[in-house]
Amino acid sequence: MTRCPGRWLACRELRLPAASAAGDNRPVNTIDRPLPPLNADERTTLESWLDFHRATLAMKCDGLDDEQAAAASVPPSGFTLTGLVQHMAEVERNWFRRVLAGEQAPPIYDPQADPRGPDGGFELAEGTTLRDALSTWRTEIDRAREQCADRELADTGRFMEQDVNLRWIYVHMIEEYARHNGHADLVRERIDGTTGV
Repeated sequence: MTRCPGRWLACRELRLPAASAAGDNRPVNTIDRPLPPLNADERTTLESWLDFHRATLAMKCDGLDDEQAAAASVPPSGFTLTGLVQHMAEVERNWFRRVLAGEQAPPIYDPQADPRGPDGGFELAEGTTLRDALSTWRTEIDRAREQCADRELADTGRFMEQDVNLRWIYVHMIEEYARHNGHADLVRERIDGTTGV
């Protein structure tokens, strides 16, 4: 455990997988996953919990190589950690760029898919790497933060021909990550026995 800068709470140091020049995945970067503040305003609370769950997904991929991250969970399921990271990049793009900002952003992993359909990304194309999936996911997170920076929680986008506010989107994203992080816990444990929050 390390002390988080500017926070009284301890946080776990997190190493994110990154590839070396040889193309293998080696954890080389560290980030903190601080506990969300216990007594903050609504926006800070929502954004902190979303970032906590984003960091949790990165932790579940920490230290895995491409083969491990592409290992299917339990047959007949094809669910993989790389596929989950790709899916969450699609989810970030959908909710923050398409729904909130009204962008005509095509799906990332299947450009022919209907953007109004369910978020995809679970299937792995030949040559898919965990590093590339994480990079795309981080890019979508950065874009999401940009879309939210100048908006109020009550600002709306359009979903299913109805207004949906940023507050609702944040809550939905927290539950989406929480649900999938539970899946990631089980997949990671099956890969190498690693457990924990």
